[in-house]
Amino acid sequence: MPYSDDETDDELDPGSDEERPQVEEARSTESGWRVKANDRAFCNLPEFQKKYFLCLKKSKYAGNGIKTYKYNALTFIPLNLFEQFKRAANLYFLALLILQIIPEITTLPWYTTLVPLVLVLGITAIKDLVDDLARHRMDNEINNRKCEVLLDGRFQVSKWMNIHVGDVVRLKKNDHIPADILLLSSSNPNSLCYVETAELDGETNLKFKMGLKATDERLQEEHQLAQFDAMIVCEEPNNRLDKFTGTMRWRKDQFPLDLDNMMLRGCRIRNTDACHGLVIFAGADTKIMRNGGKTRFKRTKIDELMNYMVYTIFVILVLLCAGLAIGNTFWYEAVGRKAWYLNDGKDQTASYRGFLSFWGYIIVLNTMVPISLYVSVEVIRLGQSKFINWDLQMYYQEKDTPAKARTTTLNEQLGQIEYIFSDKTGTLTQNIMAFKKCTIAGRTFGKTNLLYLVDFTWNKYADKKFEYLDHTLVACIQSKKDKDTLEFFKLLSLCHTVMVEQKEDELVYQAASPDEGALVTAARNFGFVFLSRTQDTITISEMDQEMTYEMLALLDFNSDRKRMSIILRFPDGRIRLYCKGADTVIYERLSPNSKHKEVTQTALDIFANETLRTLCLCYKDISKKEFDAWAKKHKAASVAMGNREAALDRVYEQIESNLMMIGATAIEDKLQDGVPETIAKLAKADIKIWVLTGDKKGMREKRYNLRGGQSLWWESLWSNEILYEKKKKRRRLRLKRLGKRPASTTPQDAAQPIDDWEKETRQVDFVNMACECEAVICCRVTPKQKANVVSLVKKYKKAVTLSIGDGANDVNMIKTADIGVGISGQEGMQAVMSSDYAFAQFRYLERLLLVHGRWSYIRMCKFLRYFFYKNFAFTLVHFWYSFFSGFSAQVAYEDWFITLYNVMYSSLPVLLVGLLDQDVNDKLSRKFPKLYLPGQQGALFNYKNFFISLFHGIFTSLVIFFIPYGAFLQTMGQDGEAPSDYQSLAVVMASSLIFTVNMQISLETSYWTFVNCFAVLCSIAIYFGIMFDIHSAGIHVIFPSTFTFTGVASNALKQPYLWLTIILTVGISLLPVICIQFLYKTIWPSVGDKVQRNRKKYEIEEEEKSTPFQRGRRSRRSAYAFSHSRGYADLIASGRSIRRRPATARPNPRDSIREIPQAENI
Repeated sequence: MPYSDDETDDELDPGSDEERPQVEEARSTESGWRVKANDRAFCNLPEFQKKYFLCLKKSKYAGNGIKTYKYNALTFIPLNLFEQFKRAANLYFLALLILQIIPEITTLPWYTTLVPLVLVLGITAIKDLVDDLARHRMDNEINNRKCEVLLDGRFQVSKWMNIHVGDVVRLKKNDHIPADILLLSSSNPNSLCYVETAELDGETNLKFKMGLKATDERLQEEHQLAQFDAMIVCEEPNNRLDKFTGTMRWRKDQFPLDLDNMMLRGCRIRNTDACHGLVIFAGADTKIMRNGGKTRFKRTKIDELMNYMVYTIFVILVLLCAGLAIGNTFWYEAVGRKAWYLNDGKDQTASYRGFLSFWGYIIVLNTMVPISLYVSVEVIRLGQSKFINWDLQMYYQEKDTPAKARTTTLNEQLGQIEYIFSDKTGTLTQNIMAFKKCTIAGRTFGKTNLLYLVDFTWNKYADKKFEYLDHTLVACIQSKKDKDTLEFFKLLSLCHTVMVEQKEDELVYQAASPDEGALVTAARNFGFVFLSRTQDTITISEMDQEMTYEMLALLDFNSDRKRMSIILRFPDGRIRLYCKGADTVIYERLSPNSKHKEVTQTALDIFANETLRTLCLCYKDISKKEFDAWAKKHKAASVAMGNREAALDRVYEQIESNLMMIGATAIEDKLQDGVPETIAKLAKADIKIWVLTGDKKGMREKRYNLRGGQSLWWESLWSNEILYEKKKKRRRLRLKRLGKRPASTTPQDAAQPIDDWEKETRQVDFVNMACECEAVICCRVTPKQKANVVSLVKKYKKAVTLSIGDGANDVNMIKTADIGVGISGQEGMQAVMSSDYAFAQFRYLERLLLVHGRWSYIRMCKFLRYFFYKNFAFTLVHFWYSFFSGFSAQVAYEDWFITLYNVMYSSLPVLLVGLLDQDVNDKLSRKFPKLYLPGQQGALFNYKNFFISLFHGIFTSLVIFFIPYGAFLQTMGQDGEAPSDYQSLAVVMASSLIFTVNMQISLETSYWTFVNCFAVLCSIAIYFGIMFDIHSAGIHVIFPSTFTFTGVASNALKQPYLWLTIILTVGISLLPVICIQFLYKTIWPSVGDKVQRNRKKYEIEEEEKSTPFQRGRRSRRSAYAFSHSRGYADLIASGRSIRRRPATARPNPRDSIREIPQAENI
């Protein structure tokens, strides 16, 4: 399947198939991308110039130097600041800083805003700088790589950045390919070249590329390459990694070009000593760079909620400041204007003074909008991502694959998942196939209740790892009396695109899909052994008799055709077509005279109910006259420049008709270890699981055995049938209302919605009905349809979704969901490269969600609730103080305390809670899936929690201001004087606040470690240490205007009654919180509270109980046995010699031993 995002936009629009060929053909004929070999000046012709700035022009052909970095030495500071000030919070504080410079408005020194702002901007800028420097280093390393380029008639070493479109280059073994290059010739026979595409698509198996026959024969020597002057006309640069269409005009002849002739940048030459190529696309125009565009930006629900809450805080701030400004206006009229000692000599009206007071309070109360919130959130998310990466319980030792958090912005969303959309093959299953059953001419083979394996020692070519139980099939073959059985396995040994290599007297097969490899291996063991192939022949051993068949045409498989065919000329001159494919496409093409259709269909249904992957096999005898006529059409289609694939498909359709049924195969694809247990746990966590698969429907009910006779039943929903029935019903009702008679109830007629309203109504009906089911299976869905199903649930259910898959056909689905998870399986790394999280086995999803996801959600919610609370408690003290200061925008604290409060005095403990806190350990999190429910309900952070934090902060600020205020009014010091000075009051309030907020976070902490304890004590110690320093006489002498609280701390805090005031203030602030927590945990305990209460007991039980084990049962899946990728037909039909790197034999899948968890609930 293609890897780019735009490959399947046409899959949901079958009605446009007739129009598409004309459009694509028009594009190809108007193609403007032309390349002249060995002519750099050609690319700079005026016709290829384009404007890029005002009237300046440059060539549309990109140079080969790449630039992935964002900044340089001149642009870093302005660009980075510009990007950071796009964030509303940063822009808000910049505006505050400007306000503080205005003398008539400022109420706080400029540094109280500048220091936190610089810290926030600086930390972010350093992070961006480090990332960009890494990009600079990577770009320089790549651009300065060396390559041999043909210049002035000879090959010269040149840097990659100096390569141009139209250059001829020479590459050697293990070289990286510097650009998108047309392969001209190589040191291998027939210009075959092997490339590794790991950097392109993550796959490490070798791919085959080949040069044209014309260039292979005439462009081997240096002087021949120097005289090469062909013109290449091809498609414009694009991101389609699976497609290339072009033509080469050379020596008055034209040669078609396709992807098999192209070597793409990002690949590497392997097993080829040397090759020559022509640069077609360079630099930013290459396909790998075109695929490096921006991915869809995903944001969590908490992110969105947090932004709305910041806006709410800003509205509250404006309302408070407006109220205080009005208060200042009235106070000045009533008191201020009459008080001679308040006369400042300025002739200003009360209203104007109120206006200035408004801006002054905007500055004073600015800490209600938390400047350090976003940076703190990023730090917590980064730490949570590291914990996922470091989790050894999600490490797959067999493949040395750890779990990987590929994003740092979505961790808490893992604790809110409501719907999981999963691929089947390779995600739930192992994608390791084994031939199990078959039906041949109405007779079914493959009994599984037999005790002894079939002995294949009579076959010298037999694969020793192949296991089969039904002895009757072998006896039938050895008797050579059943012609249908012999024809069945002959088809399997001939109709495929498998490559073969002889390695130490062993045949090594390389197949495009595990299914095809399993079928050819089965034929091999039953006596029909695929031995070798050339450009036009296939050689097999039929029961120890070697036979060679002439291959006339190979009609390859793709995900639209769902079948493949081969046309062979037998030794006796007969021409026969063999075909294998999915039952849905084969039955449409069977001859009316074909036998065994009903019996085979019954067997297919039985196989599907046993969850086996099925394929139908059939044949057709073709006359020489019919084949000759068809071959002409096939040749014309194969060289067509416009819409070549569609033309070939139409020609294939003509010959693949009136087929005769032989039988069907059934292949087993085992479940991965732990899949049933994982599904059961996730279901108990109220997570709905939908399976979206391209395979055929099988059973109506799917049953997985769990512990002690318990079962998990999946009520399957077949979306196509439901939609069809609902469409027919709605159409009948609509026509009845209109007084018309329904003309037809065909699926095509019913499938056409009349307008957008009806289309949306159908979508809503589908989602509502599907969501009523416990689980849903959507079959025969394309990659684009998978993404559409996810989009529908997101749109109409407003639910948090997760998609998980392992192949390129899952990329759309993974990118569409709120969370995308890739499994590194048998189908390459495309899904992993597009995912947010990646690991090797489906069972790790349980730990990712129930442990890491839940912890991350709880930690982030606790962090945000406390962060808002501590800022409200800190800032609103200014509000209460304003009633006693004439609403004059006078601050209640010392300036440096305001500056350092969020940065040093209260930041570390809450950060550690956000990183380390856990209500229960990982084992209990998995044992009690119901603990996951609060995250789905958004119960721990919402507007209710926000206003609780607001009112909690209001209460704390009231206590912190009024208790010290009352104490200062009525108390006398030891020296007989009342400590009535403002500075002592500020110190007492600040000390009370620091003790309160640090002890409050202690009450919120569920999981105590040495680090948490140290952070709380350290924060308090830092506060007192800094306070005594900035209140010292020494620093006042150096900066007399900046540090004005000289000696206040030492004077105030030596008074015992002030310490009593602090203790009383802290006690009254915390007592209601303690009482409320006690009542909730004892009278209205949540599920989490119950587990916490009995945590020790559960932990002891976990340690003491012996873990039962059970050998894994065999599980099967229904499917049609083809992968979603093309085979090697193009390579085979081209007549190139095939050589493969020796492949390691895949180990025989063994029954795994899996732990059976005690599925307990509360």
